[in-house]
Amino acid sequence: MQFSDVTTMRVGGAAYHFVEATTEAGLIAAAHEAWGGHDEWLLLGGGSNLVVSDDGFDGTVIRAATRGIERLESAEGTVRLRVQAGEPWDALVASAVANGWAGIEALSGIPGSCGAAPIQNIGAYGQELSDSLVAIDFLDYLDGEVERIGAADLGLDYRTSAIKQGRQGVVVAIELELLDTGDALSAPVAYDQLAGALGVQLGARVALATVRDTVLSLRASKGMVLDAADQDSVSCGSFFTNPIVGENFARTLPDDAPRWQMEDDPADVVVALGEEPALPPQRSDHRVKLSAAWLIERAGIGKGFSLPGSRAAVSSKHTLAITNRGGATASEVAELARFIHTRVFSEFGVRLQPEPNLVGLSL
Repeated sequence: MQFSDVTTMRVGGAAYHFVEATTEAGLIAAAHEAWGGHDEWLLLGGGSNLVVSDDGFDGTVIRAATRGIERLESAEGTVRLRVQAGEPWDALVASAVANGWAGIEALSGIPGSCGAAPIQNIGAYGQELSDSLVAIDFLDYLDGEVERIGAADLGLDYRTSAIKQGRQGVVVAIELELLDTGDALSAPVAYDQLAGALGVQLGARVALATVRDTVLSLRASKGMVLDAADQDSVSCGSFFTNPIVGENFARTLPDDAPRWQMEDDPADVVVALGEEPALPPQRSDHRVKLSAAWLIERAGIGKGFSLPGSRAAVSSKHTLAITNRGGATASEVAELARFIHTRVFSEFGVRLQPEPNLVGLSL
Protein backbone atom coordinates (compact mmCIF):
# COMPACT_ATOMS: atom_id res chain seq x y z
CA MET A 1 0.00 0.00 0.00
CA GLN A 2 1.33 3.42 -1.01
CA PHE A 3 0.37 6.44 1.06
CA SER A 4 0.11 8.38 -2.20
CA ASP A 5 -2.93 6.20 -2.97
CA VAL A 6 -4.76 6.68 0.35
CA THR A 7 -4.11 10.31 1.31
CA THR A 8 -5.72 13.41 -0.14
CA MET A 9 -2.29 15.04 -0.69
CA ARG A 10 -1.36 12.03 -2.86
CA VAL A 11 2.22 11.79 -1.66
CA GLY A 12 4.12 9.30 0.46
CA GLY A 13 5.88 5.96 0.17
CA ALA A 14 4.88 2.44 1.16
CA ALA A 15 3.62 0.97 4.42
CA TYR A 16 5.54 -2.06 5.67
CA HIS A 17 2.39 -3.78 6.95
CA PHE A 18 -1.19 -2.67 6.25
CA VAL A 19 -4.33 -3.83 8.07
CA GLU A 20 -7.87 -2.67 7.28
CA ALA A 21 -10.39 -3.04 10.13
CA THR A 22 -14.05 -3.03 9.09
CA THR A 23 -15.58 -3.83 12.50
CA GLU A 24 -15.16 -2.32 15.95
CA ALA A 25 -13.88 -5.64 17.31
CA GLY A 26 -11.49 -5.93 14.37
CA LEU A 27 -10.14 -2.44 14.98
CA ILE A 28 -9.44 -3.23 18.63
CA ALA A 29 -7.85 -6.58 17.74
CA ALA A 30 -5.61 -5.00 15.09
CA ALA A 31 -4.38 -2.42 17.59
CA HIS A 32 -3.70 -5.08 20.23
CA GLU A 33 -1.74 -7.15 17.72
CA ALA A 34 0.40 -4.21 16.63
CA TRP A 35 1.06 -3.13 20.20
CA GLY A 36 1.83 -6.67 21.35
CA GLY A 37 4.45 -7.02 18.65
CA HIS A 38 5.97 -3.69 19.68
CA ASP A 39 5.81 -2.48 16.09
CA GLU A 40 5.83 1.15 15.17
CA TRP A 41 2.18 1.80 14.35
CA LEU A 42 0.08 4.41 12.64
CA LEU A 43 -3.68 4.82 12.55
CA LEU A 44 -5.17 5.87 9.20
CA GLY A 45 -8.65 7.25 8.71
CA GLY A 46 -9.64 9.24 5.65
CA GLY A 47 -6.06 10.29 4.89
CA SER A 48 -7.00 13.97 4.71
CA ASN A 49 -4.80 15.19 7.55
CA LEU A 50 -1.66 13.17 6.93
CA VAL A 51 1.57 13.69 5.00
CA VAL A 52 4.02 10.77 5.04
CA SER A 53 7.58 10.93 3.74
CA ASP A 54 8.63 9.41 0.44
CA ASP A 55 10.39 6.68 2.44
CA GLY A 56 7.01 5.48 3.69
CA PHE A 57 6.40 3.97 7.12
CA ASP A 58 8.36 1.01 8.47
CA GLY A 59 5.65 -0.32 10.76
CA THR A 60 2.01 -1.34 10.94
CA VAL A 61 -0.65 0.91 9.43
CA ILE A 62 -4.17 0.27 10.75
CA ARG A 63 -6.93 1.70 8.60
CA ALA A 64 -10.14 2.34 10.54
CA ALA A 65 -12.86 1.45 8.02
CA THR A 66 -15.63 0.88 10.56
CA ARG A 67 -19.01 2.36 9.66
CA GLY A 68 -22.25 3.00 11.50
CA ILE A 69 -24.40 5.67 13.17
CA GLU A 70 -26.43 4.55 16.19
CA ARG A 71 -29.10 6.72 17.82
CA LEU A 72 -29.08 6.65 21.63
CA GLU A 73 -31.63 7.73 24.19
CA SER A 74 -31.61 11.48 24.81
CA ALA A 75 -33.53 14.32 26.39
CA GLU A 76 -36.43 15.90 24.53
CA GLY A 77 -35.27 18.36 21.89
CA THR A 78 -31.93 16.63 21.45
CA VAL A 79 -30.56 13.59 19.67
CA ARG A 80 -27.55 11.56 20.75
CA LEU A 81 -25.52 9.59 18.25
CA ARG A 82 -22.75 7.03 18.67
CA VAL A 83 -20.70 7.05 15.48
CA GLN A 84 -18.04 4.55 14.46
CA ALA A 85 -14.53 5.93 13.98
CA GLY A 86 -14.34 5.04 10.29
CA GLU A 87 -17.59 6.77 9.33
CA PRO A 88 -16.73 9.61 6.90
CA TRP A 89 -17.31 12.91 8.68
CA ASP A 90 -19.22 14.57 5.87
CA ALA A 91 -21.52 11.56 5.55
CA LEU A 92 -22.44 12.09 9.20
CA VAL A 93 -23.13 15.79 8.59
CA ALA A 94 -25.26 14.99 5.53
CA SER A 95 -27.27 12.47 7.57
CA ALA A 96 -27.79 14.96 10.41
CA VAL A 97 -28.98 17.67 8.02
CA ALA A 98 -31.32 15.26 6.23
CA ASN A 99 -32.87 14.29 9.58
CA GLY A 100 -33.26 17.89 10.77
CA TRP A 101 -30.61 17.67 13.51
CA ALA A 102 -28.62 20.86 14.11
CA GLY A 103 -25.17 21.51 15.52
CA ILE A 104 -22.65 20.34 12.93
CA GLU A 105 -24.05 21.78 9.68
CA ALA A 106 -21.31 24.44 9.46
CA LEU A 107 -18.77 21.59 9.48
CA SER A 108 -20.01 20.35 6.10
CA GLY A 109 -17.40 19.36 3.56
CA ILE A 110 -14.60 18.65 6.01
CA PRO A 111 -12.87 15.51 4.73
CA GLY A 112 -11.67 12.66 6.91
CA SER A 113 -13.21 10.26 9.37
CA CYS A 114 -15.25 10.75 12.53
CA GLY A 115 -12.57 9.10 14.66
CA ALA A 116 -10.08 11.76 13.63
CA ALA A 117 -12.47 14.63 14.36
CA PRO A 118 -11.83 14.95 18.12
CA ILE A 119 -8.06 14.60 17.78
CA GLN A 120 -7.76 18.11 16.42
CA ASN A 121 -11.21 19.36 17.44
CA ILE A 122 -12.26 20.13 13.88
CA GLY A 123 -13.98 23.45 13.31
CA ALA A 124 -15.17 25.85 10.65
CA TYR A 125 -17.54 28.78 10.16
CA GLY A 126 -18.25 29.30 13.85
CA GLN A 127 -18.76 25.68 14.92
CA GLU A 128 -16.33 23.25 16.52
CA LEU A 129 -16.71 19.58 17.32
CA SER A 130 -16.36 20.47 21.01
CA ASP A 131 -19.74 22.25 20.79
CA SER A 132 -21.52 18.92 20.28
CA LEU A 133 -19.11 16.22 21.43
CA VAL A 134 -20.25 14.34 24.55
CA ALA A 135 -17.60 11.63 24.81
CA ILE A 136 -15.41 9.20 22.92
CA ASP A 137 -14.78 5.48 23.30
CA PHE A 138 -10.99 5.26 23.44
CA LEU A 139 -8.72 2.22 23.32
CA ASP A 140 -5.86 3.25 25.58
CA TYR A 141 -2.35 2.22 24.55
CA LEU A 142 -1.10 1.95 28.13
CA ASP A 143 -3.59 -0.60 29.45
CA GLY A 144 -5.20 -1.94 26.27
CA GLU A 145 -8.69 -1.24 27.58
CA VAL A 146 -11.56 0.67 25.98
CA GLU A 147 -12.77 3.52 28.17
CA ARG A 148 -15.36 6.23 27.76
CA ILE A 149 -13.78 9.67 28.06
CA GLY A 150 -16.00 12.72 28.46
CA ALA A 151 -15.39 15.71 26.23
CA ALA A 152 -14.42 17.82 29.25
CA ASP A 153 -11.48 15.47 29.90
CA LEU A 154 -10.09 15.59 26.38
CA GLY A 155 -8.35 18.97 26.61
CA LEU A 156 -10.18 20.23 23.54
CA ASP A 157 -8.95 23.58 22.29
CA TYR A 158 -8.30 25.27 18.97
CA ARG A 159 -7.24 22.41 16.63
CA THR A 160 -5.87 20.30 19.46
CA SER A 161 -6.71 17.78 22.17
CA ALA A 162 -5.04 15.60 24.77
CA ILE A 163 -4.73 12.92 22.07
CA LYS A 164 -2.94 15.24 19.65
CA GLN A 165 -0.71 16.35 22.51
CA GLY A 166 0.52 12.81 23.12
CA ARG A 167 -2.09 10.53 24.69
CA GLN A 168 -1.69 7.33 22.70
CA GLY A 169 -4.49 5.06 21.64
CA VAL A 170 -7.31 4.62 19.16
CA VAL A 171 -10.62 6.47 18.97
CA VAL A 172 -13.12 3.65 18.52
CA ALA A 173 -16.30 5.75 18.37
CA ILE A 174 -17.56 9.25 19.16
CA GLU A 175 -20.77 10.34 20.87
CA LEU A 176 -22.47 13.59 19.86
CA GLU A 177 -25.49 15.51 21.08
CA LEU A 178 -27.33 17.55 18.45
CA LEU A 179 -30.47 19.70 18.51
CA ASP A 180 -33.71 18.07 17.38
CA THR A 181 -36.21 20.93 17.53
CA GLY A 182 -38.45 19.70 14.72
CA ASP A 183 -38.12 22.86 12.62
CA ALA A 184 -35.08 21.78 10.50
CA LEU A 185 -33.37 25.08 11.31
CA SER A 186 -29.69 25.48 12.02
CA ALA A 187 -27.97 26.41 15.23
CA PRO A 188 -27.52 30.21 15.44
CA VAL A 189 -25.12 31.36 12.72
CA ALA A 190 -21.92 32.40 14.48
CA TYR A 191 -19.47 33.39 11.74
CA ASP A 192 -19.43 36.67 9.79
CA GLN A 193 -18.49 35.19 6.42
CA LEU A 194 -21.19 32.56 6.62
CA ALA A 195 -23.78 35.08 7.75
CA GLY A 196 -22.85 37.32 4.83
CA ALA A 197 -23.10 34.49 2.33
CA LEU A 198 -26.51 33.57 3.74
CA GLY A 199 -27.68 37.20 3.78
CA VAL A 200 -28.61 37.10 7.48
CA GLN A 201 -27.45 38.61 10.75
CA LEU A 202 -25.25 36.77 13.21
CA GLY A 203 -27.42 34.67 15.52
CA ALA A 204 -30.04 33.94 12.87
CA ARG A 205 -31.28 30.40 12.34
CA VAL A 206 -31.54 29.21 8.74
CA ALA A 207 -32.77 26.07 7.03
CA LEU A 208 -30.20 23.34 7.66
CA ALA A 209 -29.99 22.37 3.99
CA THR A 210 -29.33 25.99 3.04
CA VAL A 211 -26.51 26.28 5.55
CA ARG A 212 -24.95 23.06 4.31
CA ASP A 213 -25.16 24.08 0.66
CA THR A 214 -23.70 27.51 1.44
CA VAL A 215 -20.81 26.09 3.45
CA LEU A 216 -20.00 23.60 0.69
CA SER A 217 -20.02 26.46 -1.82
CA LEU A 218 -17.73 28.59 0.35
CA ARG A 219 -15.32 25.70 0.85
CA ALA A 220 -15.33 24.85 -2.86
CA SER A 221 -14.44 28.46 -3.70
CA LYS A 222 -11.27 27.92 -1.64
CA GLY A 223 -10.48 24.49 -3.07
CA MET A 224 -11.41 22.92 0.26
CA VAL A 225 -13.87 20.32 -1.04
CA LEU A 226 -12.42 17.15 -2.56
CA ASP A 227 -13.12 17.32 -6.29
CA ALA A 228 -11.32 15.31 -8.97
CA ALA A 229 -11.80 18.22 -11.38
CA ASP A 230 -10.20 20.78 -9.02
CA GLN A 231 -6.43 20.54 -8.77
CA ASP A 232 -6.48 22.88 -5.77
CA SER A 233 -8.33 20.22 -3.76
CA VAL A 234 -5.37 17.82 -4.01
CA SER A 235 -4.18 18.89 -0.60
CA CYS A 236 -4.78 18.25 3.07
CA GLY A 237 -6.82 21.41 3.49
CA SER A 238 -5.28 24.16 5.59
CA PHE A 239 -1.62 23.29 6.02
CA PHE A 240 -1.09 25.72 8.90
CA THR A 241 -3.23 26.57 11.89
CA ASN A 242 -3.99 30.16 12.80
CA PRO A 243 -1.33 31.10 15.37
CA ILE A 244 -2.30 31.78 18.98
CA VAL A 245 -0.14 34.48 20.59
CA GLY A 246 -0.20 36.71 23.62
CA GLU A 247 -2.07 40.00 23.46
CA ASN A 248 1.12 41.98 24.07
CA PHE A 249 2.83 40.33 21.11
CA ALA A 250 -0.24 40.85 18.91
CA ARG A 251 0.04 44.59 19.51
CA THR A 252 3.46 44.59 17.80
CA LEU A 253 1.94 43.50 14.50
CA PRO A 254 0.70 45.94 11.83
CA ASP A 255 -2.62 47.58 12.65
CA ASP A 256 -4.37 45.82 9.76
CA ALA A 257 -3.38 42.33 10.92
CA PRO A 258 -6.60 40.39 11.66
CA ARG A 259 -6.83 39.21 15.26
CA TRP A 260 -9.46 37.65 17.49
CA GLN A 261 -9.52 37.64 21.28
CA MET A 262 -9.67 34.07 22.58
CA GLU A 263 -10.91 34.67 26.14
CA ASP A 264 -13.99 36.42 27.40
CA ASP A 265 -13.75 39.15 30.01
CA PRO A 266 -14.07 37.93 33.62
CA ALA A 267 -17.68 37.44 34.70
CA ASP A 268 -19.29 40.01 36.95
CA VAL A 269 -19.31 39.02 40.63
CA VAL A 270 -22.20 39.96 42.93
CA VAL A 271 -21.13 40.84 46.47
CA ALA A 272 -23.63 41.03 49.33
CA LEU A 273 -23.97 44.33 51.20
CA GLY A 274 -21.46 44.58 54.01
CA GLU A 275 -19.08 42.00 52.56
CA GLU A 276 -15.59 42.92 51.48
CA PRO A 277 -15.21 42.31 47.74
CA ALA A 278 -12.28 40.19 46.66
CA LEU A 279 -9.45 41.79 44.76
CA PRO A 280 -9.98 41.66 41.00
CA PRO A 281 -8.01 38.93 39.26
CA GLN A 282 -4.62 39.98 37.97
CA ARG A 283 -4.81 40.83 34.30
CA SER A 284 -3.15 38.16 32.21
CA ASP A 285 -1.66 38.34 28.73
CA HIS A 286 -4.81 37.16 26.95
CA ARG A 287 -4.52 34.79 24.01
CA VAL A 288 -5.14 36.24 20.57
CA LYS A 289 -5.71 34.27 17.37
CA LEU A 290 -4.05 35.60 14.22
CA SER A 291 -4.75 34.87 10.57
CA ALA A 292 -2.13 32.52 9.13
CA ALA A 293 -3.32 33.34 5.60
CA TRP A 294 -2.74 37.07 6.20
CA LEU A 295 0.73 36.42 7.61
CA ILE A 296 1.66 34.24 4.64
CA GLU A 297 0.44 36.76 2.08
CA ARG A 298 2.13 39.69 3.84
CA ALA A 299 5.36 37.68 3.94
CA GLY A 300 5.31 37.83 0.15
CA ILE A 301 3.84 34.42 -0.66
CA GLY A 302 0.77 34.69 -2.84
CA LYS A 303 -1.77 32.28 -4.23
CA GLY A 304 -0.24 29.84 -6.69
CA PHE A 305 3.31 30.38 -5.42
CA SER A 306 5.77 27.54 -5.94
CA LEU A 307 9.51 27.06 -5.64
CA PRO A 308 11.43 26.72 -8.92
CA GLY A 309 11.08 23.25 -10.36
CA SER A 310 8.70 22.07 -7.62
CA ARG A 311 5.40 20.31 -8.28
CA ALA A 312 4.03 21.47 -4.92
CA ALA A 313 2.39 24.88 -4.84
CA VAL A 314 0.29 27.16 -2.70
CA SER A 315 -3.35 26.84 -3.74
CA SER A 316 -4.47 29.30 -6.40
CA LYS A 317 -7.59 29.90 -4.30
CA HIS A 318 -6.35 30.02 -0.69
CA THR A 319 -2.89 30.69 0.73
CA LEU A 320 -3.38 28.32 3.68
CA ALA A 321 -3.36 25.23 1.46
CA ILE A 322 -0.37 23.51 -0.10
CA THR A 323 -1.37 21.50 -3.16
CA ASN A 324 0.05 18.71 -5.28
CA ARG A 325 0.02 20.04 -8.82
CA GLY A 326 0.68 16.59 -10.27
CA GLY A 327 3.43 14.14 -9.34
CA ALA A 328 4.72 16.12 -6.36
CA THR A 329 6.76 14.29 -3.73
CA ALA A 330 6.40 14.57 0.02
CA SER A 331 9.84 16.19 0.05
CA GLU A 332 8.61 18.93 -2.28
CA VAL A 333 5.57 19.54 -0.06
CA ALA A 334 7.78 19.75 3.05
CA GLU A 335 10.28 22.02 1.27
CA LEU A 336 7.54 24.51 0.38
CA ALA A 337 6.09 24.33 3.90
CA ARG A 338 9.54 25.06 5.39
CA PHE A 339 9.98 28.02 3.03
CA ILE A 340 6.63 29.49 4.10
CA HIS A 341 7.42 28.84 7.76
CA THR A 342 10.80 30.58 7.46
CA ARG A 343 9.43 33.59 5.58
CA VAL A 344 6.66 34.22 8.11
CA PHE A 345 9.01 33.83 11.06
CA SER A 346 11.58 36.15 9.47
CA GLU A 347 8.96 38.80 8.72
CA PHE A 348 6.80 38.65 11.85
CA GLY A 349 8.50 36.45 14.45
CA VAL A 350 5.57 34.01 14.34
CA ARG A 351 6.18 30.27 14.06
CA LEU A 352 3.42 28.66 12.02
CA GLN A 353 2.36 25.20 13.18
CA PRO A 354 1.38 22.51 10.67
CA GLU A 355 -2.20 21.28 10.89
CA PRO A 356 -1.69 17.86 9.25
CA ASN A 357 0.25 15.08 10.96
CA LEU A 358 3.72 14.83 9.44
CA VAL A 359 5.32 11.37 9.47
CA GLY A 360 9.03 11.24 8.66
CA LEU A 361 8.97 14.95 7.80
CA SER A 362 9.68 18.14 9.69
CA LEU A 363 9.53 21.89 9.15
